[in-house]
Amino acid sequence: MLKFHYSLAPNPMKVALFLEEAGLPYEAIPVDTRKGEQHAPAFTALNPNAKVPVIVDGATTVFDSSAILLYLAEKTGQFLPDAADRGRMLSWLMFTASGIGPFTGQCVHFKHYAPEPHPYSINRYDFEAWRHWKILNAHLADKPWMVSGRYTFLDMAVWGWARAVPFALGDNAWAELPHVKRLLDEVTARPAAQRAAALKDRYAFKTTMDDEARRAMFPQNERLKAAQA
Repeated sequence: MLKFHYSLAPNPMKVALFLEEAGLPYEAIPVDTRKGEQHAPAFTALNPNAKVPVIVDGATTVFDSSAILLYLAEKTGQFLPDAADRGRMLSWLMFTASGIGPFTGQCVHFKHYAPEPHPYSINRYDFEAWRHWKILNAHLADKPWMVSGRYTFLDMAVWGWARAVPFALGDNAWAELPHVKRLLDEVTARPAAQRAAALKDRYAFKTTMDDEARRAMFPQNERLKAAQA
């Protein structure tokens, strides 16, 4: 059975959605990042980058959520776009992986988790997150789904991060991103998305951001403390 190493962050949730949509049997293995479990040798042997998600499919291990989605879609033949849209799909998949995810994530970090306010960083990442989401919103303005006129794994990739938009950009962000909100709502209403979201009930992940969690999730702070000592 496929093993799925996950947390409840946007990237693992994309993969959870695909697994549920495709009806693939899997063993969900929680990785509590606020406890530092992503740094355990057994986990870094699967992903040396110490991040979730990771899948182990027999003799094949795949890390990085976009790689996992593409691997699973191609292996199962499910939720793929039309062959003529492969180039378009790859472009938007990489746009999501290299733009939407990182800039939204950094926006969240500097607004909510940085040890002290840093106006330059907040401004840069808020600007870039908005810029990327507005590009995606414009793309969706005249089409129901990302590519091929139907629901594909690319929409799952967008859904994972779209769920984080209010936390990153504010509760009023949807007024400027109505087409993204439409996609989010349509995917969230699917039974598979509800099953994926129910993963939160399988394991009680640590929720407090205490010193242990900061050391595990933001190791750069320890380097800064050492340099200042």
